[in-house]
Amino acid sequence: MFDQCRLPVMVFDSTLRAVRATAGAQHELGLSEERMAGRSVTEILPPHICHEVEDGMCRVLGTGETERFPVRGRARPGAPERVWSITVSPLRDPAGRVRHLEVSALDITEQHLARERLALLNDVSAQIGSTLDVMRTAQETADVAVGRLADFVTIDLRDSLFRGVEPRPSRTGAVTLRRAAQQSVLPGVPEALVAPGDLDDYPESSPPARCLATGRPSLHRTLDGAVRAWQEADPRRSGVVRAFGIHSLMVIPLRARGVILGVAVFVRHRREDPFTEDDLSLAEEIGARAAVAVDNARRYTLERETALALQRSLLPHRLAAQDAVEVAHRYLPARTRAGLGGDWFDVIPLSGARVALVVGDVVGHGLRASATMGRLRTAVRTLADVDLPPDELLTHLDDLITHVSAEEETPAPRRSAGLEVPTDLIATCLYVVYDPVSGRCTAATAGHPPPAVVTPAGGVDFAAIPPGPPLGLGGLPFETLDWEVPAGGLLVLYTDGLVQGEEHDPGGGLDRLRRALERPARSLEATCDHLVRTLLPSHPGDDVVLLAARARALGPDRVATWDLPSEPAAVARARSGVLDRLAEWHLDDVAFTAELLVSELVTNAIRYGRPPVQLRLIHGTSLIVEVYDGSSTAPHLRRARAFDEGGRGLLLVAQFAQRWGTRHRAEGKTIWAEIELPVRQRQP
Repeated sequence: MFDQCRLPVMVFDSTLRAVRATAGAQHELGLSEERMAGRSVTEILPPHICHEVEDGMCRVLGTGETERFPVRGRARPGAPERVWSITVSPLRDPAGRVRHLEVSALDITEQHLARERLALLNDVSAQIGSTLDVMRTAQETADVAVGRLADFVTIDLRDSLFRGVEPRPSRTGAVTLRRAAQQSVLPGVPEALVAPGDLDDYPESSPPARCLATGRPSLHRTLDGAVRAWQEADPRRSGVVRAFGIHSLMVIPLRARGVILGVAVFVRHRREDPFTEDDLSLAEEIGARAAVAVDNARRYTLERETALALQRSLLPHRLAAQDAVEVAHRYLPARTRAGLGGDWFDVIPLSGARVALVVGDVVGHGLRASATMGRLRTAVRTLADVDLPPDELLTHLDDLITHVSAEEETPAPRRSAGLEVPTDLIATCLYVVYDPVSGRCTAATAGHPPPAVVTPAGGVDFAAIPPGPPLGLGGLPFETLDWEVPAGGLLVLYTDGLVQGEEHDPGGGLDRLRRALERPARSLEATCDHLVRTLLPSHPGDDVVLLAARARALGPDRVATWDLPSEPAAVARARSGVLDRLAEWHLDDVAFTAELLVSELVTNAIRYGRPPVQLRLIHGTSLIVEVYDGSSTAPHLRRARAFDEGGRGLLLVAQFAQRWGTRHRAEGKTIWAEIELPVRQRQP
């Protein structure tokens, strides 16, 4: 039986010395039974195997129970590494005492490798793609493969992927790739020639360049002609091969959706066994899954950068000069998989030295939300130029969103909330108008958080604006709130991303904002930085817009007002009074232009309007001329014909003024015109 048994089986005595060995054991160990007889287990088995087997035999001698355990190694020098299932069984005498041990070995290499490959693929699916970052996804791929399949792994991607350019099919020739990730079983990755993020050049004949061109994986020994030619063309790489004893490598294309994104190189130098065709198939599977994860990350990054570029292009790049407020702002895009939102802000100069402060938020994320935000911001600026009151402006804006929603061909209804409109065509908006002459604010809100008002003494409160529905719902009116803001007071407008989050509800967020504003910083920029640091996590889950405005006041020394009788003689008195005031303000350079505009506007008010008539001059960064009368009929600019006696007044106003327009009130209207002042005469 022992001579014919092909299964490796040996019998040892209680001192762990060999007694018998089957033909299978003699074949695997390369020793005859006579040479093994009487020798200890440590003298028969290789060092990397004998200790595990000896420990198991000692346990069986002590317990008398059969044990089974795996052992990995080489049965003799030069033999391939294999995995054995070792079974140690006690052999008892008639008295029941353990006299001998039977040790049998079953080759389970194929089953073990199959389980290892399956476990590796499961880990690849679980660990690769945990983030939507290209570099991080590539590094996860290298981390999961090193130590289990390869000793050193590099992942190189096309440089165009990092520049937002769609990759194209490769052409033959030398290629330059950017190192996305690398990992080694050795500390510090000493085999690497470049660092992550740097470029690496591959000659045309090198396996990575050919893999990128053909899209086919390849398995190489360092003695192959292709690898030797590569080493000759790259002496530095040849030195690494010799220094670390690299003997085998695989080059795998990273292909996703028909496009090769880059290559992964798997290297062995610590393991003595070279890569096999089974290893190549496993590496291909890893590369395929990694490529899809990398491409998902790339597409997400590209979409996010596109949305961010779109959103930044739609937000104001440089705020227009105005006299009413000093302004600081912050825009922080979200850093989540949901993508960018539709938050926006604006500072719009209005007639009469007033200013409109606008903050809004489109529900939803992505390019569509950004595009909707751009449409709303443009609409707000257009309606603001008409000088509509805040409540009327929001009403028109609500009508606009309702019409746009009706034009949508394939709306995505938000059924969970019972709203049959697309969620990214719903928006909130806060519109605040501040008048530096009267020192008063008028505001209306469409479902937006109220602004914080900070007095010069440090008191903080939130304006109790009557709440209105979000834009896009329609059917309900908007109301306004009017309150006084002292000079030096602070208005803080924001989106809900500043006060909402996982750590606090909206009410708690408002309390946190109140406490943060009770310790004001010296400047508006410092105030914004303080609020961002205090209220936001390092990676906000939603877009955040913050707009801080410090109120200025235009006192009596910069405003002049005349009540005029509705008679032609008042025009001359108005011109005289204006010239005297301009002399006091040292604005002689624009006296002629101002006199001409006052003459035309007052004449039109007396001739075509109704009493009372009032003239007002405002001296700021520009000179503003305003004429009020009790008629609601607005003048229109027209081109006078050759023989017309009238119709040229407004044409002169439009030619000499920097801007002009009409502002309606509940009773009457105001026609205004702005005159640009020399830099030395502008008031701060």
